Amino acid sequence: MKKRSDGIYFLTERYAPIEDFLPIDTSRPIELDLGCGDGDFAAQLAARYPERTILAADLLLGRIRKVRNKSEQRNLPNLKPLRAESRLLISRMIPDGMLDRVHLLCPDPWPKDRHSFRRLNSSDIMMHFARILKPGGVFHFSSDDAPYFEFTVRNLEGSGLFAPADKAAIADIADLKSDFERQWIEAGRTVVHTAWRKL
Repeated sequence: MKKRSDGIYFLTERYAPIEDFLPIDTSRPIELDLGCGDGDFAAQLAARYPERTILAADLLLGRIRKVRNKSEQRNLPNLKPLRAESRLLISRMIPDGMLDRVHLLCPDPWPKDRHSFRRLNSSDIMMHFARILKPGGVFHFSSDDAPYFEFTVRNLEGSGLFAPADKAAIADIADLKSDFERQWIEAGRTVVHTAWRKL
């Protein structure tokens, strides 16, 4: 794990808590945009709330470079680009109860049964989301894929770890769109959002 000179944090498979290589002020609110794509949502969030630390994570280096560029061009020192595999990040790197909100926006639904294990909202993953969120922390999910959305809600309900949150939980960011969401809307699809609060 190291920070390169270009400002991108690279997470390898060697276990280490995130604070060992990325100093984070835990007295400030901390949010994670998981699978952040080109970072449009994360950058908007960081600009709106400079008092919060926004972690923007994606596996693809080209995307993370775009996040880094947005951070530098818009002067967003609170936006932290992480190149990381999502499951590794949430299961091994982030300490218990560190995050105030997790945003998982328009992830790949992996619709074929043989690919279902790749879905980030499988029942075993709910445990990791609950672990890294603070008590009362919010899990924010969106999708344009109705079966995947229903699959996620079933797993949230069945986990016993979350309860539906009221609209206020994400009302402050209702106007912010990820690059993926804008693409789907332009293609005529409907993107549905839901928020759940850790019990």
